[in-house]
Amino acid sequence: MDLGLKDRVYVVTGATRGLGNAAARELVADGAKVVVTGRDETRVLAAAAELGPNAFGVAVENADPSAAERLIAAARENFGGFDGVLISVGGPAPGFVADNTDEQWQSAFESVFLGAVRLARAAAAELEAGGVIGFVLSASVHEPIPGLTISNGLRPGLAGFAKSLSDELGPRGIRVVGLLPSRIDTDRVRELDALSADPEATRAANESRIPLRRYGTPEEFGRAAAFLLSPAASYLTGVMLPVDGGMRHGF
Repeated sequence: MDLGLKDRVYVVTGATRGLGNAAARELVADGAKVVVTGRDETRVLAAAAELGPNAFGVAVENADPSAAERLIAAARENFGGFDGVLISVGGPAPGFVADNTDEQWQSAFESVFLGAVRLARAAAAELEAGGVIGFVLSASVHEPIPGLTISNGLRPGLAGFAKSLSDELGPRGIRVVGLLPSRIDTDRVRELDALSADPEATRAANESRIPLRRYGTPEEFGRAAAFLLSPAASYLTGVMLPVDGGMRHGF
């Protein structure tokens, strides 16, 4: 199936590793051109080099108020267009209600929430019909995850923002979509499992609750993201797609 991604230009934030990187890889593999971002310049340049000539790296923090303008400009200057953005950011600090500090909440809000809102607003102002804004969120949109209180507080709010944005941008032919990963086998998930007394037992317990009985691979997530961002998904907007092996048992 041709997803229609050839020569389309996307910005993918948080793309030096994990889910953002997986999405960027699949977009490039299907012929798209991507601007990849991250906080560490060395890692950003390495990620772009690994992706090849159809990738360009920009070191920037999602929380930076100038990030959106810089990234869209980089897309236009290096690849001659701008067709969409996938907003991904590393997960906020883990912890329970009593553990997380005001500083951790503030930092996460600036990066995970407000930074994403700024990027989406800027993209909405620049995109034409056929454009797309995607959010990498979390299964916590539907069900809180123990030990991830900050994420539980912020991700559902972003899903609500994305849904509102899809209603506003739909008449202009611009789509807004979200992805809700659960146990994808990334560094972040392995780090979270490692917080337990027995990481192997924790993973086994998690896998037992997943109908497919395994963690997902980054490539599986990346392919789902590439499809949602592509013209092949042209009649999908306002949706929150669980990429979780069936872990969410509700409809």
